[in-house]
Amino acid sequence: MNYKQTRMWDVDNWDGKEPSPPEIEEAGLCISRGEAVAFPTETVYGLGADARSDAAVEQIFAAKGRPGDNPLIVHIGERSQWQHLTSSVPDMAEQLADAFWPGPLTLIVPKNNAVSEKVTAGLSTVAVRMPEHPVARALINKAGVPVAAPSANRSGRPSPTKAEHVTYDLDGKIAGIVKGGGAGYGLESTVVDCTGEKAVVLRPGGITREQLTRVLGEENVAESAGLPQEEAPKAPGMKYRHYAPSSPLVLVEGSMHEAVKEAQREGKTVGIMAVDEHHADLQKYADVFIALGSKDELSDIAARLYDNLRLADQSRVDVIFCETFPKKGIGEAVMNRLEKAASAS
Repeated sequence: MNYKQTRMWDVDNWDGKEPSPPEIEEAGLCISRGEAVAFPTETVYGLGADARSDAAVEQIFAAKGRPGDNPLIVHIGERSQWQHLTSSVPDMAEQLADAFWPGPLTLIVPKNNAVSEKVTAGLSTVAVRMPEHPVARALINKAGVPVAAPSANRSGRPSPTKAEHVTYDLDGKIAGIVKGGGAGYGLESTVVDCTGEKAVVLRPGGITREQLTRVLGEENVAESAGLPQEEAPKAPGMKYRHYAPSSPLVLVEGSMHEAVKEAQREGKTVGIMAVDEHHADLQKYADVFIALGSKDELSDIAARLYDNLRLADQSRVDVIFCETFPKKGIGEAVMNRLEKAASAS
């Protein structure tokens, strides 16, 4: 479905403490009548539609250009609502929800028949999360339906952390955008499969592996073994091209000088994405330098990562070189996104 104009509802100044403004009620009404609306969460901006309706969910796939076997996460506004989506709630899922909901954690549990098959890509499981952002939860509750919501960008592009990113990718393709400031974590939620004997981390995100093991015990948290190419993914971000700028992205461990000089000898224009501490040393080698933030503040680097990937995309250089980070804590999620962006280039 194409729209002459995508509506913008500005609720930047609403902190969630007063009654929700009419803009949120209007946006919720759009979702309840089967339209797709983008909205802020504490991770990234999501593109939401009624998770029970095939026709509504199809609008998400059409607007994003998203493959049909890539399942969606269902967002709820209150903890009690997930009982209507699942046939059972494993004990480990209850423990993790107790510890981290509302927040950037998605739990995969057995589904029931309430959710559209298009949301779950025909799987016997459903991915559920309760966002922390007050605008997101108010919108879901006003809509009165469970809301399927992937990131609100064209598939393969860096995820949106600002309303203007959504406008750039999806203007005219969706009913509206709820503008509620920038996302906090800046990376999508951690996805944990709770349907087996152990909790399996399918996608790292805002809740770290270390936090999960403190709740469940290290022996009860397993790493995903990956996905054979022929199988349908069980969670978003496992199979398809993700997060990539248009120019090739090359990850560099250690010194970047030789890789940059080699590209320049080949006549290429070069972008460099590096921490603030390396700015003075590396800027002189780059046609475009993008400061990622301090190496001692990985959470800030995570929050700005997609914004910086979009800046790199706009630079139109021939190749982008980016530093790497230790895969510990939030660094695991940062490197997960960078490696996917690099492999897609």
